[in-house]
Amino acid sequence: MPKERSFRIPLFPLKSIQSNISMAFSLLILAAIVLTSIVSYQVSVDAVERNSKGYIEEVIKQVNMNIQSYVDNMENISLLALTNKDVKYYISDNSFISAENRRTYEKRISDLFQAILYTRKDIASIMVFGYNGRFVSDRRITSLNPNAKLQEQAWYQLAKSAAGKSVISAPHVQNIIQNEYKWVVSLSRELKSTDGITAEGIFLVDLNLSIINDICSNINLGKKGYLFIVDNNGNIVYHPQQQLIDSKLRSERISDVIQASSGSSFTAKDGDGKRIYSVQDTNFGWKIAGVAYTDDLIASTGELRNSILLYSLCGLTISLLISIWLSHRLSKPIKDLQSDMKQVEKGNFDIQTEIGQMNEIGQLGRSFNLMVSRTKFLMEEMIHNQENKRKSELLLLQSQINPHFLYNTLDSIVWMAEQKQHEEVVLMTSALAKLFRASITKDRELVPIRVEIEHITNYLLIQKMRYHDELDYAIDIDESILSYKTLKILLQPFIENAIYHGIRNRYGIEDGLVTIRGRQSGDQIVFEVEDNGLGMTPERLGRILLKSEGDTRNQGIGISNVNERIKLYFGHEYGIQIRSEIEVGTRVTITIPKLD
Repeated sequence: MPKERSFRIPLFPLKSIQSNISMAFSLLILAAIVLTSIVSYQVSVDAVERNSKGYIEEVIKQVNMNIQSYVDNMENISLLALTNKDVKYYISDNSFISAENRRTYEKRISDLFQAILYTRKDIASIMVFGYNGRFVSDRRITSLNPNAKLQEQAWYQLAKSAAGKSVISAPHVQNIIQNEYKWVVSLSRELKSTDGITAEGIFLVDLNLSIINDICSNINLGKKGYLFIVDNNGNIVYHPQQQLIDSKLRSERISDVIQASSGSSFTAKDGDGKRIYSVQDTNFGWKIAGVAYTDDLIASTGELRNSILLYSLCGLTISLLISIWLSHRLSKPIKDLQSDMKQVEKGNFDIQTEIGQMNEIGQLGRSFNLMVSRTKFLMEEMIHNQENKRKSELLLLQSQINPHFLYNTLDSIVWMAEQKQHEEVVLMTSALAKLFRASITKDRELVPIRVEIEHITNYLLIQKMRYHDELDYAIDIDESILSYKTLKILLQPFIENAIYHGIRNRYGIEDGLVTIRGRQSGDQIVFEVEDNGLGMTPERLGRILLKSEGDTRNQGIGISNVNERIKLYFGHEYGIQIRSEIEVGTRVTITIPKLD
């Protein structure tokens, strides 16, 4: 047994070691320059991101201070109510205040609140609700909404639970005043008596969100950056695209912002790109988040990037030119051989690769050519043997005559002879003789369509005489196709199946009908064999063309064999299609090419 030799293509298949070393150094220089450029650029980007995070934190701190100052002013207003004698006396549990004195107190308190509103346009309303049932606001005449229950308001419950401390509510629609529905943030606190123990009422200031919008909307965090504010329950206080978020057209990392500690940052990546979040906590439970897009930040490093690219360009150009020239010289024989191999994969065995120098690659090409030539010879020999074998099998199947059909036909002839139906005997015997003659003819495989139609006409005539009124048939063949060629005995198997499996076992009032049609469609001839018999189930229809179906038991030449016969002679784009429906019938479509 000959010793098996191993064949290995070297990494750089050139004749000289100097060429291999030159190639290796070129690749190393190129890799070093590319790696250095990438690292330098990434370090620069990281520095820009760190500086940008610091800038965002300072901006958010300033916004936090502005909003905190704004809320502190609102708390100072609540302190005015807390220390005002008229307010404290009005909501105290003093039953000796007359109705006239009560209106006097209400006027003075309302005038105080109106004076505050006159200087603060960002305040929507100021109201005091005493636990004694008394109520006063910044308006002389105020009607409460009868459908809004005071004790169920979120700001009311927050103030009671805070025990005298100011609380800020989430943005909401204030509906406590009849026919007024404003989008506000409420600052509320519980008012205590002089002794600081007894709770006497709730003070409420409704704040317009315009001042918060003004503070946040003017902040610039790049072209796409923005600020947004949420409370500790995740409710959005301010967002520049709040309508998109409410309509689920945009998402925001609210849960991550709530979990983040004050002064921390984190990054998120989604369909909009990489974003940097910086979070600050307020003293009253809100979280302010600044969002900046890294592509905006990296854009500021364009000058640095250009400098790095400029300094790297010379080295890259020289290295790449050398690498391209060497790689072309080295890889061309291998690429040619690879291209030839792909042609062989596609089935082209006429290819012969070009052999240059008789080095290792040249020897490989020579072996490849010998292998392709030998493979082509073996495949052609195998295909030739298989075709001859298949044609022999099909010719044998074609020459078979169903013994049941022959027995039944002869039995019908004997019966008609006994009944002295001489004309019918002559007609059926003549048709059977013509049928035998067409079956045993071996000189031609392709016959004119006219001959095939004559063959099936004789076959249908015999079947019609056997089954009488149980069977009828119609032949509709376009005369323009009669001169074209077709396979011999092409249609009989399908007509035989239609009679024996479709019509003979059909139970119903309607007579059995087999229809044969023929027409031309472009460069094709299309035949149809249709019956109104029992039809087939989808499972049976799905298996009908399988070779394992064994449909040759009682059907002469089986359907699968006819289909294989068509594909063998005309190509795989031709063949049969079957459509069937239970209790409706079956239609077989046979497609062959036009052959003169």
